[in-house]
Amino acid sequence: MLVHTKKLPTEKAKTGTAEARFVGDSVKIRELKMFARKLGLKETTKTVSLEQIMPEMSANSGGICIRGGRSKENITQVALSELTGISQRHLSEMENGKRPIGKENAKKLARVLNVDYRVFL
Repeated sequence: MLVHTKKLPTEKAKTGTAEARFVGDSVKIRELKMFARKLGLKETTKTVSLEQIMPEMSANSGGICIRGGRSKENITQVALSELTGISQRHLSEMENGKRPIGKENAKKLARVLNVDYRVFL
């Protein structure tokens, strides 16, 4: 016989909490900050670098970008190899940081993965 189990209370999400980011003239941004303070809003400076979130990016950013691009385009290493003319073994080594990508290979990868080639360098 199935018995209803008691659900544990969960922390309620803060209602009405939002975050905003603005880009523009520094004078206008300063005015906006002053207005926000008058409304009782708080300014936060909590930022986290990409390397703190993904430490592997500092050691192998090009390889991570290849893997991410393949995932985004739903392409296997074998398919990417056929589309770029780069051997699958070399693609694997590039993704794992064991082989440099190089400018020519970066351009081939960028064309197939629809990104700027500089993300791989």
